[in-house]
This record gives sequence, structure tokens and C-alpha cells, in this order.
Amino acid sequence: MIETASLAGFWAAHGIWSVSDGETLIPMLGYEQPDGERGMTRFVLDDLGDGARAAQEALEANADGAHRAVAVVDAYLHLEEGKTDALIIDAVRYGLTPGTIRLAVPYRPKTDSTEFAVLRPQIIEINGFDSQDFEAVADAFFSGVDSHEQAAAVWNAHLDPSA
Repeated sequence: MIETASLAGFWAAHGIWSVSDGETLIPMLGYEQPDGERGMTRFVLDDLGDGARAAQEALEANADGAHRAVAVVDAYLHLEEGKTDALIIDAVRYGLTPGTIRLAVPYRPKTDSTEFAVLRPQIIEINGFDSQDFEAVADAFFSGVDSHEQAAAVWNAHLDPSA
């Protein structure tokens, strides 16, 4: 679970870095091979919804034979304050004991009148892991964020602790 959550943090940070300038994220699949080598595929399609579905299908199919993988898509999340932009992160550990983690990282997009901000990530669902320790998942997730040096700098510079 820890390694999967850490990989989710790494690719979530990459996604935040990608949207920090006001652009919409191109759906992506980041993966880690059994030997530890990492790779990424972006799903550039005419329709972002089709790209998001393609990323989800690739996550489910595991055609790269990865040990774990993460799909990151740009979407909306409904919070108490209303609808907000968010990255939805689906992380999977493959193998004999598969597991999944779904998280959301809400953000305020950069516009002419607002500054970009990263809001508090939310764990949506954890399945297939012996421990449902949300604190351990959160710690591993943020460790993964910090492991992406360029993206972590953007994340930390724009973190809104009040949200």
C-alpha cells in the first residue's frame, strides 16, 4: 500500500505541475515496472472524456505489465462549497494481491482574476489492502509528492492551507 500511495503522490504532483499554468491536464497513466523503472503515457484525444476513459482502460488492462500504476485525470469534485476542479487519481497495485486507492486533489485553476492554488487532497476509497490506515496512506502520498522535486516546488508554493 505504501509504495502504491507514494507512486500516486508522485504522479499527482506531476499533474498539479501540469495544470498550474491554467491548462487542462491531458489524461495520463504513470506506471512502475517490477524492476522499479517508471514510465508514463499521455492520452491525447480530441475529447478529454475519451482520453480519461482511455487512461482508465489502460490502468485496468495493464498492457505494460507494471507492478503498480496510476491514472490521473482532470475532473470536477463536488464539495460543500460547490463544484471545484480536481485531479482524480486512481492507483492500482497489480499481482496476486491487488489493491486500489482513489484520491482527489482539488485545486483552483489560474485565471485572469485568481491565483492557482492546491487544496487539501482527499482519500476517496481504499480496497484490497490489509490495512485501511488513512494516515499511513497520506504520509506515503506526500512522500511521493516530495519525491518529484520540480512538481513539489509548485505544489508547496501554491498550497492553500485554509482550504
